[in-house]
This record gives sequence, structure tokens and C-alpha cells, in this order.
Amino acid sequence: MLPDGYSDVPAGKLAAVVTCLDMPAPPAVRADSAPQPGVRLERIAAPAPDWYRDLYRRIGAEWLWASRLTMADDELQAVLDHPDVEVYAVMKDGRAEGLLELDFREEGVCELAFFGLTPAAIGNGTGRWLMNRAVERVWFGQERGPVRRFWVHTCTLDHPQALGFYIRSGFVPVRRQVEVFDDPRATGVLPLDTAPRVPIL
Repeated sequence: MLPDGYSDVPAGKLAAVVTCLDMPAPPAVRADSAPQPGVRLERIAAPAPDWYRDLYRRIGAEWLWASRLTMADDELQAVLDHPDVEVYAVMKDGRAEGLLELDFREEGVCELAFFGLTPAAIGNGTGRWLMNRAVERVWFGQERGPVRRFWVHTCTLDHPQALGFYIRSGFVPVRRQVEVFDDPRATGVLPLDTAPRVPIL
């Protein structure tokens, strides 16, 4: 447990407050409109690491996502190939502009492992539409066994609207943690000029 007061974060590290949220039962799905012209959701079976990392980076670099960028190809491919991991892309005019990754590897549980849109797909209702598709898949996908828990985590480095979006979608905050980790810009995983709002120390 962290003590009250300030705790120093070493140079080259980042600290984030992580909020874990649970959805223990299907929510009342919020209405969404039809997807924008040229937008559709496509399941990507066993995506190649290079394809996956390109989309992951275009969505998450601004929010300092890096965990999947540092995994070895074989380790990442093993996750993406797993029959209980589902990867979906929001396709806009033939290009992937959004990511939905559902992890069912724990029996009766689904983690919303990754959820995000590139700047090209933000601001037109696509996020709400994508979340509704995720909720439908998790709670009403008939070929899987019953789900008792759907969960996600977000942190203070993510988009400032992420936490509120998840709460409005039916997730309930249940746990708060502090994560300290290597700054991916300091280690060369992301360029030094990424996310300039977060200073590098």
C-alpha cells in the first residue's frame, strides 16, 4: 500500500492511476445510430503482429500505449491466435481505424482488453456504436458459455473522456491502483515527441 502523501517516481518512469471497472450484468444498451458511411466492423482472425501493432500504435501512441509494442512476435501471435481472444477492426473506407479486443480466456469472464479509435474515426458516434457491438457480443454471443463478468481498466494517461465513457456504458468502478512503469519514450519504444502533454523526466 502506498503511504499518504507524495511518492517520488524515478526518472525514466511513468505513474498512472488505474481504475478497474466491472459490468456484472447486461446493461440497458444506449441507443446508437447506424455507422457512418463506409464504416463496418470486421473480425480479424489471427491478425499478423505487424498489422496489429500498426493499428495499436495509431490508436494508442498518443495515450502512451506500449504493452503490445514490447512483446516478442511469437508471444503476441500466441495471444492473437488464441481461440478465446477475439480481435475486431473498425474498417473505414477499407482501412482499419478502430480496435476491439475481447479476451475470454478466463472461464465465465471477458476482459475488454483493448478498445479505441484512431483520430480519423473519433467524434461521429463510432465509439458508442462500437461499445454497443462489444456489449452484444459479450452478453448475447450464443456460441460461448454464460459470462458472469465483463471488465475493463483505464488510467489517467488514457483519453480524458475514457473513464466517463465506460461508466455511461454500464461499467462500475470497483478498484483503484497506481501503476509505475518504464516511459516507452525513454526506452525508445515510442518517439520522444509522442504525447508532449506528458513531460519526460
